[in-house]
Amino acid sequence: MLIDSHCHLNFNQFDPDRAEVVRRAVEEGVIGFINPSVDLQDSRQVVALATEMPTLYAAIGFHPNDAAKFNEEDLAELRDLATHPKVVAIGEIGLDYHWDSTPRPVQRHVFEQHLNLARELGKPVIIHQREAAADTMAMLRSWAGQHPKSKNLGVLHSFSGDVAMAEEAVALGFYLGISGPVTFKNARDLPAVVTMIPLNRLLGETDAPFLAPQPFRGKRNEPAHLRLIAEKIAALRHISFVEVSDTLLNNTISLFNLE
Repeated sequence: MLIDSHCHLNFNQFDPDRAEVVRRAVEEGVIGFINPSVDLQDSRQVVALATEMPTLYAAIGFHPNDAAKFNEEDLAELRDLATHPKVVAIGEIGLDYHWDSTPRPVQRHVFEQHLNLARELGKPVIIHQREAAADTMAMLRSWAGQHPKSKNLGVLHSFSGDVAMAEEAVALGFYLGISGPVTFKNARDLPAVVTMIPLNRLLGETDAPFLAPQPFRGKRNEPAHLRLIAEKIAALRHISFVEVSDTLLNNTISLFNLE
């Protein structure tokens, strides 16, 4: 059994066949879904969908590419939404210097606001980072220093850094989300990360509808493909699929405090 620790089932790509997508995932052993948000409206939508779907859990917050929409009043509503029992994290939040669609100082301010909210609420964070590793790690390093005994601070989703970054993130108290690119021929540092980082610090995720693994690369991704990611992790580590799936499942339950 597996839990997709990061997918966007509320996105309109799934409007025509959302129930079928979930059914296919269940047939492949995916028993739960963590659905992060990208802005305030998305946060409301995800909480509503999680209320309807027993196996779906929500994370709330502003994606860095949507950070320009954020204002201080939104923080109060996010705080209220976080009281819902299906809200298990703050995310996805972070920094994205690839698209640079929001000024970098604004991204950093909104990221800091969300980190502070997570600390206040005792929630883990789901971190988005693209071409902003140094600034992301500097901010997480400072924030993690306020939680010296915690080993469940959050996850660096769809991890794309090198082994040194991975080791520091784990030492700070973060998990690493492993997604479809681990199956790509040009995966670069990711196979080494998956091999060298302890299995009990990895999560499996699809980021559906994005980042479909081989042989579905370039097509709409969906949670049923999580099995392919877990199989690739097993192959890289030369261990059984059952050991990988059991550990990834327990890691996700532990981080998000799932029942």
